[in-house]
Amino acid sequence: MSRPHTRVCASWLLYFFLGAIVQSAPLSNDPAEITDFYALFNNPDAHLTLTDGPETTYFIEEHGYPAERHYVQTEDDYIISLFRIPYSHNLRNQDEKRPIAFIQHGLFGSSDGWPVLGPNDGLPFLLSDAGYDVWMGNARGTRYSRNHTTLSTKHPNFWRFSWHEIGYYDIAASIDYTLSTENGKGQEGIHYVGHSQGTTVMFVLMSSRPEYNKKIKTAHMLAPVAFMDHMDDFMVNTLSPYLGFNNAYSTLFCSQEFLPHNDFVLALMYSVCLPGSIVSSFCSSSDETSGELGRTNTTASSLTFGLSPAGVSTDQILHYMQEHQSGHFRQFDFGTKKNLKMYGTETPHDYPTELITTEMHLWYSDNDEMSAVEDVLRVAATLPNKVMHHMEDPLWDHMDFQYNWEVRQLINNPIIAIMNEYEAK
Repeated sequence: MSRPHTRVCASWLLYFFLGAIVQSAPLSNDPAEITDFYALFNNPDAHLTLTDGPETTYFIEEHGYPAERHYVQTEDDYIISLFRIPYSHNLRNQDEKRPIAFIQHGLFGSSDGWPVLGPNDGLPFLLSDAGYDVWMGNARGTRYSRNHTTLSTKHPNFWRFSWHEIGYYDIAASIDYTLSTENGKGQEGIHYVGHSQGTTVMFVLMSSRPEYNKKIKTAHMLAPVAFMDHMDDFMVNTLSPYLGFNNAYSTLFCSQEFLPHNDFVLALMYSVCLPGSIVSSFCSSSDETSGELGRTNTTASSLTFGLSPAGVSTDQILHYMQEHQSGHFRQFDFGTKKNLKMYGTETPHDYPTELITTEMHLWYSDNDEMSAVEDVLRVAATLPNKVMHHMEDPLWDHMDFQYNWEVRQLINNPIIAIMNEYEAK
């Protein structure tokens, strides 16, 4: 659901901001009366400019690989960005038919999180050198997907989405777009890799629009998040009793950008999370996986300090809080009245994950506080075509799936081997 060194800091800030909201914000549904967090945190006097930091194309091209940025319009009129490594400059395979691999980030992140590991360990580069046409998605609201055909990011309606819409619309549009390119035409489908929220949105798409199952060759779910009954996270445990229901708190918190992607917030997060900061402990997700123990690629994570949070709607957070409280993996709870209008029932519909026929590879671990083993096994029991990959390392946690020093050996190479096996059939 998040990037290293930011998730717990974001949790702490969320707790602080929630207190301020509850004490000072008016109890109103009128957008004009809801606190404009963009204006509040977009400090024109900030001296450290981070919003113009390097883009995903930079992280790709600095290693000699070709990079492309594509803009895709979704069915509900958001415009999202995809980044692509079309071929490997090492293989010079641009004239060959290349199978497609698509990678999706987690909550608070963006496509930046994948190539920062560099060509020796980064999944996009390894896939490219294995002969794949590599695409990296960016959910609506992130720094690369902040456009809409009619709405401004300053309007609450722009932020009126959760990870349901990201899965139902963004991932669907991304898959269709990659298959519509010259290299994609005639291909039966793509290979998918998602981390945390990147797994949630795939569960949503495959169960809500089962026709997309035939467009996915293999799906690799790193730290899968669907059911959340056993999630042991500070932010979730502290705030879900307040935000996990349709009430005054959730009404005040909904449909806004959380921790806006601007200079003030980025500078704050960068400063707070620097090693040696007196409050840096807020940013460390686990003492056992700290850089001092040599488990985490701190160079890669440092590169993203000034790029995250990349942009997220408070409704995404609310939706996760609802999951934690309800014990269900289901659609967004708008409250009884609106649920009747939206779903025809007083409560939201559960996602029919039993309709997911795609070959689902679930990669999970015992020390993942965001994706508890019990919750992973619960969703796995509903999937008719799954393969379980349990991490033997007892310290392996949520962000190790992306930034651990052994991620190439333990995650990336095995994923590519599974894809290659499929392609060899």
